[in-house]
Amino acid sequence: MNCPACGSVMTEVAAGDVKVQACKGGCGGLWFDEWTLRKVDQPDQSAGEVLLTIPQNPAVKIDQSERRKCPRDATIMMRHFWSVKREVMVDECPQCEGIFLDPGELATIRGEYKTDAERHKAADAYYREMFDQQLAGMLRKDKEKLESARKVARIFKFISPSFYIPGKQPWGAF
Repeated sequence: MNCPACGSVMTEVAAGDVKVQACKGGCGGLWFDEWTLRKVDQPDQSAGEVLLTIPQNPAVKIDQSERRKCPRDATIMMRHFWSVKREVMVDECPQCEGIFLDPGELATIRGEYKTDAERHKAADAYYREMFDQQLAGMLRKDKEKLESARKVARIFKFISPSFYIPGKQPWGAF
């Protein structure tokens, strides 16, 4: 497998029970197959320590603005932030769901949160901040629409013929 960033041949590295492709002697990037990054992305996961010191060639320069192709299936990879702190942007293949990290990104990811519980707490706070205000605005608009519809319904109840049928009104018409 060739590195999606610099094109060098990648080497398989074992990090505990996780197998990762590393660009040793090239740019120093890491390729994680589907779901494997989660097994080494926290500081309390000692298996990930070996992946923090991948030897790289300082002469290899990478163009960060260039779109990368997946080394598994040549699909153009998507870039997105790994967490709500938005400190690390990873390249992920939409086809095989593999993830490529540039040098230093794993260390940054591991430093963001000490535990998975902290990560979930931060994500909950982020989504509450992001969506609660919008949802409240939508609810307010829905309540305004409901009240407007009730006003129209009150106006039309006098026009409706069934309104004047004896025994159908609480106020005793006819």
